Amino acid sequence: MDTNQVEEMLRTIETETRLTQDFTGKLTLQPEIMEAMGRVPREEFVPEHLKPMAYENHPLPIGNGQTISQPFIVALMTELLNPGPNDVILEVGAGSGYQTAVLSLLVKQVYALEIIASLAKVASARLRKLGYGNVEVRQGDGNSGWPEHAPFDGIIVAATAPHVPPALQEQLKPGGKIVIPIGYPEMSQELLVLEKDESGKFTTQDILPVAFVPLTGKH
Repeated sequence: MDTNQVEEMLRTIETETRLTQDFTGKLTLQPEIMEAMGRVPREEFVPEHLKPMAYENHPLPIGNGQTISQPFIVALMTELLNPGPNDVILEVGAGSGYQTAVLSLLVKQVYALEIIASLAKVASARLRKLGYGNVEVRQGDGNSGWPEHAPFDGIIVAATAPHVPPALQEQLKPGGKIVIPIGYPEMSQELLVLEKDESGKFTTQDILPVAFVPLTGKH
């Protein structure tokens, strides 16, 4: 890791947080989340030829038509999820495993789904090699969630969908949150936070416009 690049990334995240405060209501992000962002070697999660650009604040292609989200969005979605150290989190759309790694430093366990088998295999091996022991990655359709390990304290989705998959709503614990972009590729998308109350009802908060690859599988 290049310390200067990491510090510049963190400064950019702080700047973006202030600039989007009117949308997000967040002037700063939790120190624990910023620390996690600074600890994960982002260059390990991008293709070799893109490593010099790893800490720049924009998404990068990782193959198979997929991307690794820009650092600010990863940090913001983590902040919106508000994970705790004893939480068990479901991640949908693991991609290269970068968001998985960030979450792993903040929670008890991360279960990550990736529908593209080759990406799931590489992400699992990469996370294991880098020493992230409290994560499990498998190939699977995120629309169905991971019922064997449900209910989850929080669910984070890194792909846009026209609606929130019902299985994910069912697999969330009362008091938990789903952070998900809703909309269509090449069209309007909005990052949402859904919170489930003790009676099973959801409240929804619109955060800000985003651009994600589509959630594939059975909608």
